Amino acid sequence: MKQNLSTIIDSETPVLIDFHADWCGPCKMLAPILKQVKDELGDTIKIVKIDVDKNQAAAAKFNVRGVPTLLLFKDGQQRWRQSGVLQKDAIIAAINAHN
Repeated sequence: MKQNLSTIIDSETPVLIDFHADWCGPCKMLAPILKQVKDELGDTIKIVKIDVDKNQAAAAKFNVRGVPTLLLFKDGQQRWRQSGVLQKDAIIAAINAHN
């Protein structure tokens, strides 16, 4: 069952959204890094992947112009945003800094 995006980002648990596309090389590089982030942080973070080609409305709502773009939400508020591939430690540091 797909949850409404606004329901997901209203969570007290930080939510990291990965806007990506199947044709995007850097997006493919980011996927295993995000898995490492999830493995390290466990249930303290939710990671949601959104394909911009299949969810153009969501991409437009958050003004996503390029992929990959990461957005971090907590309590419905955007706390951080970054485009491009980041290493695991940089992503974890950003999550911890804005948590």
